[in-house]
Amino acid sequence: MSNSVYQINKGINQSIEFKGLKAQYIWYLGGGVVSLMILFAVMYIIGLPSLLCVGLVGTAGAFLVFKIYKMSNQYGEYGMMKALAKKQVPKYIKVYSRAIFFQRYGCRTLIMKMKGDGEEDGRFTADYGSRT
Repeated sequence: MSNSVYQINKGINQSIEFKGLKAQYIWYLGGGVVSLMILFAVMYIIGLPSLLCVGLVGTAGAFLVFKIYKMSNQYGEYGMMKALAKKQVPKYIKVYSRAIFFQRYGCRTLIMKMKGDGEEDGRFTADYGSRT
């Protein structure tokens, strides 16, 4: 019986990387390049001088590449999505009434029982289980 040689693919479940760009930033750069090509075509059809069109699109393209590489290095694969999600979370929540808690859970599940030995000083414990 002969021995078989199998190649192992070590890149399974890793994010895509192309020349330093990680994951979704490749798509951002591709979309930016396509939009710059459309911008060039529109400016050329309008009748602007071709050197002006090339200069504007070239400058915008260099800025686009610089910003996308900066974001890719700063945030990484999922960092930008996490940063955007963190901005959506409110810093604090104000509730001026306890009524929302009673509507949600009902009064039966939030029955408070006094401790047997702590009745004098008013300590309470929550009883979420049985009703006695």
